[in-house]
Amino acid sequence: MIPRLVILGSASAVPDADHENSHMVLHGDNSAIMIDCMGRPLVNLAKIGIGLEEFTDIILTHFHPDHVGSVPQLLMASWLVGRKSPVRIYGLHHCLQRVEDLMMAYHWDEWPGFFPVAFHHLPEREGILVLDNPDFTITASPVRHYVPTVGIRVVVKQTGFVLAYSSDTVPCPETVRLSQGADLLLHEATGDEPLGHSSAAQAGAIAQEAGAKRLGLIHYNVWGKDDYSALLDEAAGTFNGPLFLCEDMMEIPLRTG
Repeated sequence: MIPRLVILGSASAVPDADHENSHMVLHGDNSAIMIDCMGRPLVNLAKIGIGLEEFTDIILTHFHPDHVGSVPQLLMASWLVGRKSPVRIYGLHHCLQRVEDLMMAYHWDEWPGFFPVAFHHLPEREGILVLDNPDFTITASPVRHYVPTVGIRVVVKQTGFVLAYSSDTVPCPETVRLSQGADLLLHEATGDEPLGHSSAAQAGAIAQEAGAKRLGLIHYNVWGKDDYSALLDEAAGTFNGPLFLCEDMMEIPLRTG
């Protein structure tokens, strides 16, 4: 199987009938790794052929409701339908401490026969190793958002493909370094918010500076809108490579050429 990335959601903080909040899954021969967790994750994983015991890890970029809101539902639903294998959850201390507190508010320590869940608190440093398995090597670097946040860099072992994901951030040198020479950069395009987000034009400029080969715009505003073509026009003004708009359930093969 060619490793793939599936965009499970592409919207910014307010979803609509056709767009869930931004989150995605990396799928290789030996692992399925969620990046953030929203919507109906168990249902959507089943839709793309990833079984109950097959997803192995969850990486949480930051503690905002539109990125971590469905973690309790995913864990509870997996337990209720009989999952036995462990799940590993990775993120900054700021995020994981709050997720653990949230789960304790649900008294999950009293749920009988719950499968093992391990929380891996990441140091807030650039290029920190998140995980290294037979499918992927994944590192994380802090970016600049309203709360402590990490972007993700993935090297696909089978193909050598390099994927970078900005998560939510203003334009910053950390994102340029994170996505240096990437085959694909997924960059948020919420809008120019000087303390927390980037516009499509700013995403294009980051991709251009980093030498990314392709740019995908994600985490864009969908509420009350039905035409997003202007985002591509904006990004094309600052990035001279191929670009596209992420859509829910879009599947991206992680191979070069």
